[in-house]
Amino acid sequence: MRRNQVAVVGAAETTELGVIPNMSQIQLHADAALNAIADAGLKLSDIDGFATAVETPQQMCHYLGITPTWVDGTSVGGCSFMLHVRHAAAAIEAGLCKTVLITHAESGKSMIGKLPRSIPADSLQGQFEAPFGVYGPPSMFPIPVLRYMKTYGITHEQLAMVAVVQREWAAKNPRAMMKDPITVDDVLNSRMIAYPFRLLQCCLVTDGGGALILTSADRAKDFPRKPVYILGTGESVETPMVSQMETFTSSRAFKVAGPLAFKEAGITHADVDHLMIYDAFAHLPLFGLGDLGFMPHEETGPFIAAGHTRPGGKLPLNTNGGGLSYMHSGMYGMYALQESVRQMRGIAPAQVPGAKISVCHGVGGMFAASGTIIFTNER
Repeated sequence: MRRNQVAVVGAAETTELGVIPNMSQIQLHADAALNAIADAGLKLSDIDGFATAVETPQQMCHYLGITPTWVDGTSVGGCSFMLHVRHAAAAIEAGLCKTVLITHAESGKSMIGKLPRSIPADSLQGQFEAPFGVYGPPSMFPIPVLRYMKTYGITHEQLAMVAVVQREWAAKNPRAMMKDPITVDDVLNSRMIAYPFRLLQCCLVTDGGGALILTSADRAKDFPRKPVYILGTGESVETPMVSQMETFTSSRAFKVAGPLAFKEAGITHADVDHLMIYDAFAHLPLFGLGDLGFMPHEETGPFIAAGHTRPGGKLPLNTNGGGLSYMHSGMYGMYALQESVRQMRGIAPAQVPGAKISVCHGVGGMFAASGTIIFTNER
């Protein structure tokens, strides 16, 4: 994909975030979609491309009353929406469609109309991991993080600082679910979930959604909002089974997706003003900082503990509060994308002054997939 040829011209989340017991999952999709369409100054009839995950494109297009010429139902976990952005940009460049709507929503807390998730008994994970008690992120993620901590000397206090710093960002965000300040001691004294993760190191469980609208950069000037251009993209997959990771101290998918995006964008790490790294659990920003090449892995814990990612730090990270304090409906990638777009538009609640380049990096499943999108507000 060529740089700066596609732009985000509409972006919005659901009207409410948090606990929304009066709306089903499909209604949350529609709410986010209509908010993004209004943000772009469009009508539903203007949409000719559509992408979503978990819910199927055919169900959502029927519900919204649109007839696209291009659809994408890629569903690889929480980073699916990063992949949708990449695929939509390629489709727009190829002339397959002109205006793409990407939606996400989950009734993760209220469970109203939420599609059931299960591990099929005949799947690889169902056969070779689930019978031994490795089932779901809380029991899967601790396996690599313990090896990571031992190998690189990351301490429990440094891991706890991820949650502390992200709560500082959340305190600046009126829509964040958790805004009260916390300390390292608060984190380490919170309820144990699965060693080494305690409650305050695990993502929230909420309801909500978001949507993006993409079009060609040449058309973007005709829209009411400031365009946010796509500078670089990358994606990859690794394995659905934690036991089959190439190494527990790194994510192969991270190490493929990130460098692809940086190469396409033609930037260096020193050019990055703002960074979003998917944080379903507190260790993911550490893996991201290392695997994306910002620093050696052994420096990631001390880097965050020293305050370099907090408000006023040299590398603002997860400035909406992240999945740990902002919100997390189950698949967080859309909310990370929304914050990158807000930062590039200059309208984020905790705006990074003068930010021109934002890197948004996501994970799907347990390091199973990864997507990286690099945005800029300059063409």
